[in-house]
This record gives sequence, structure tokens and C-alpha cells, in this order.
Amino acid sequence: MYSTTNLLKIDQQPSLLFNELEVLQEIERSVPGSVHYTITRYKKQSKLSVEDTGMLVYHYEKNNADANYLELRFCVSGNVYCRQKQTECDSCKFNASKGCVEKEESVDLLSFSFKPAYLTQFVRGKKQLTISDEVLSFTHTSSFSKTLPLYGKIRKAIEALLNHTYSDSLENIFINAQTQILLLYSMDCMFGDNEKIFACKFLANADDREKISKAREVLLQHIGEPLTIKELSRKVAINECYLKKGFKELFGTTIFDFYQSQRMEHAKYLLYDKGLSVTEVSLMLGYSSISHFSTAFKKHTGIKPCELLLR
Repeated sequence: MYSTTNLLKIDQQPSLLFNELEVLQEIERSVPGSVHYTITRYKKQSKLSVEDTGMLVYHYEKNNADANYLELRFCVSGNVYCRQKQTECDSCKFNASKGCVEKEESVDLLSFSFKPAYLTQFVRGKKQLTISDEVLSFTHTSSFSKTLPLYGKIRKAIEALLNHTYSDSLENIFINAQTQILLLYSMDCMFGDNEKIFACKFLANADDREKISKAREVLLQHIGEPLTIKELSRKVAINECYLKKGFKELFGTTIFDFYQSQRMEHAKYLLYDKGLSVTEVSLMLGYSSISHFSTAFKKHTGIKPCELLLR
């Protein structure tokens, strides 16, 4: 099977040795008759820059059917991991993970491997096979690997797999369902109509996707300095309409909702971890009044800022 570092090479990180990074969590399991998967979480170094990406690997050996497999592999950075999550540390209980003293920003590597016995059920009985059918039935006779763009649907499926709370048999059912969804989106992305990859056709251009991703970075850099769409579009040199549509397509949320969510998560960190007052946090995040900040905070968290401080 392909080694984990192969995925990282397509991130243009050939000199990065992940085995030197601290491992926060390792999971390796098999759902009977379905998928074998691994999830490895590394502590992200502040200087580390990793691009979110994916890979579809098709491995075929003509004279060794037992060695055949289809694998989906993903690298996702920027998630927050709590070392005590399994036992619920106090910050997790207070829904204040950004202020958790046990928090670590992570780089997550995920692998989902499917065997022919499982995949052939989806094409059984078909007489005329498409390219995707040949791959699923393992009648395609050449091994290959292709990169996968992490557009909105694929990203959401990955996040669901990383953040679920199921266990035992229910976890198996959930993993099986989510990996089928992930397989569907990945296969459609690779072998479906090109227009299905991105609803916004301009996102087929790698430069435009890069500009949308850059816009996300700019928003995070200006968490206390609200930017208008016009200002943001100028900073990344892309049309306002393209920026709004492309952002929703790539990240599954609007620019405003993403920015508000990040602001409130940062607010929780400042209030709970740094011990700042509601007034101080309100000013730092660029709110014109404490009441506006309090309303936005409650809408996002379900509690008022002062109630978080009391906990």
C-alpha cells in the first residue's frame, strides 16, 4: 500500500518529515465487509504550511487479485484537537475549545481503503462499463493515482468523519455511510462530468481556486478588522461575484458566516483562556458596541459572553 508520505509530496512538502512531528492521535480500524481506515493527527508546527488536498489511488495487479485495492487519502490542516476530548475537559464542556489549555492545532492524514469484494457490488450485472465502472469492478488494468480537490461536499464529509461522537456498532454504521458518501463524491469528481466537480465553472482554474483560498487566509489575518467584500476581493484580485460564489463552493459556507464563526471562536478564546473582559474583547474584534457583540456571541454559542465567564 502507498505510504502516508506519498500524499504529502503532492502538497509540495518533499523535505517535510512527518515522522519527526508529535503524533496526537492514531486510529486504525476496519468496518467488517466495508472499509479499512486510518486517521493520524499530528501536532502542527507554527512554521508548517500544508495545503489541504486529497488523492485517489487505484492499485491493480493482474496475477495477484488479493493485492488490489482502491484508496482515498486526504491531508487536512488547521483543525483543533483536544488531548482530553475523550474524557471531556472543562473547556469542551463549556463549548470553548478555542480556549482549551489542552488544545493543539493539528494536521490530519486520513486513508480509506476498499477491496474489490466490497466495490464490485456497485457494478454487478452491468453490461456496458464506464471508466468508473471499470475501476469499481477492477477490470481497469493499469494502476494510477490522481489528486482530488477538496471542494465543499468532500470537505464536509471529511469533517463529519473527524468530529463524530458515535461508538461501537453505531460508529461502524456511521463510518460505513460517510465513507460511501466520500467515495461517491470522489468518484464523481474523478470520472463524472467535469461540470459536476465545481458548480462554479471558473473554479476549474487552479489560479482562481488559489485566490479563494487566499481570501480565507486574509479573513483570518483580519479577525479584528472587518473587511468588506469589495476590500477582500481587491486584496486577492478576483471579481466580487466570483469571490462570493467560489467561497461558498469551496468551503460550504458564506464569507460572512465563516468570518462570524471565526470571530466568535476567537472571542471565546479571549474571554475564557486570556481572561479579558467583555468590553475588551468587543473592542478587539471591531464591534461598535458591547450589545452588538453580545447579540452576535449568543447567536453563535447559545449563551451570553458574561455567562461564559461565570462558568
